Amino acid sequence: MKNAIVRTLKDNTAFRWGILLLVAFVQAANYYFYDAISPLKRDLEEHFHFTNTDFGLFVSVYSISNIFLLMCIWGGIILDRIGIRRTGSLFIFLMTGGAFITAYGASDYYVNGGFGYSFMNTFLTDYSPELKMMLLGRFFFGLGAETSIVVVSKIIVKWFKGKELAMAFGFKIGIARAGSWAAFYFSPIIAADAPTWNIAIWFAAILLGIALLAFLIYIIFDLKLDKQIEQTGLLGEDERFHPRDLVKLVTNKSFLFVTLLCMTFYSAVFPFQSFSPDFFLNKFGVSQEMSGKIASLLSLGTTFFTPLVGLFVDKKGRSATLMIFGSLLIIFVHLSFALTMISPIFLMIVLGIAFSLVPAAMWPSVAKIVAEKRIGTAFGTMFAIQNLGLWAFPLLIGIILDKTNPGITPEDVAGGIATYNYTYAILMLACLGVLGLFFALLLKREDKNAGYGLELPSNERQK
Repeated sequence: MKNAIVRTLKDNTAFRWGILLLVAFVQAANYYFYDAISPLKRDLEEHFHFTNTDFGLFVSVYSISNIFLLMCIWGGIILDRIGIRRTGSLFIFLMTGGAFITAYGASDYYVNGGFGYSFMNTFLTDYSPELKMMLLGRFFFGLGAETSIVVVSKIIVKWFKGKELAMAFGFKIGIARAGSWAAFYFSPIIAADAPTWNIAIWFAAILLGIALLAFLIYIIFDLKLDKQIEQTGLLGEDERFHPRDLVKLVTNKSFLFVTLLCMTFYSAVFPFQSFSPDFFLNKFGVSQEMSGKIASLLSLGTTFFTPLVGLFVDKKGRSATLMIFGSLLIIFVHLSFALTMISPIFLMIVLGIAFSLVPAAMWPSVAKIVAEKRIGTAFGTMFAIQNLGLWAFPLLIGIILDKTNPGITPEDVAGGIATYNYTYAILMLACLGVLGLFFALLLKREDKNAGYGLELPSNERQK
């Protein structure tokens, strides 16, 4: 009976890599929308009079549900309980709906008194109706987006564990980063060339609608695979989530160190990426279109480097060492941005290398540290803690910018009368890099004791 099913869909190399491309597109569309508004900060200042704190709040509200409602953790638990198909459908729908609400909040129809505008003008009057509607959309986008990444990550483990897992994660991350690259590169171009600038946001929302359709197509193949391996798509009673599973996760030193590294490292990158087009505008005096192109280099670099790092991890290992090296690079980049005038193009390429090394080594490592049946809960816990940083640090960057640039208004900056000094905000991110390095060193030391084999090739563990 054991030999009755010898080969399944995931044993077909071309098929499983085709599945990878399909679900990676879902994450790429997610990343595109997340980043598409960052190159438009100057437009938000001009049309809606956003301050730096307003923009930081807009970026950070994405993470509120994942911190205060622990949605990533609950999403991971739900994923481990009811499976990929239903969890993915729910959260990708929420993500897509939030994107359309955000686009609506920036639309000409809404701004000219459309549905909901009067209501949004009745409370918290220090904030504009445009900001409040966009915050509502960003909240729902974040509510679904992070768990959708957890779903995609579990799909990768499901189809690639025991095969080219690290390389698959590398390609998934690379394709997702291509979405970020496209957002920074094309969003300001679309805003400049379209009849109205907010078409760039609608385009990003429509892309997520296509991603929802792509996931519905994936469901067909997921059903077929489950039938082939004689699964119902639901966990058996012995595999259902229990509170002790979460306790085991957070008391596992290796899992704790990799999670804290994840939080500090991503907090040093993603908030910077959101502000980076404006940073280049202010420090280097480039145009809005050029600033978006420079910002896109981070994602462009990871698109190419991350799969290569994943291949290296599959063949040679050294995951913990790569995480240490990536943390060192990010410290160098942020100190250089804050204190020197080194070419931003060069530094963004180096940052792209750092942002390839750590994720490509980190995410496959989790599959070694945690049992597959708990991988959704593990990823969800990591994303929840990561979102603590993604909520706090964009807001802190905005507050620091406003506090260290007294008397400078968005109108002054938009009119070319003044510029923002980003030095202290970037130094804060360099400190996060130092913390990330500390946790990477602890992870490597703990791995020697725990024996998960993070320094070994993907499919090997210490004897």
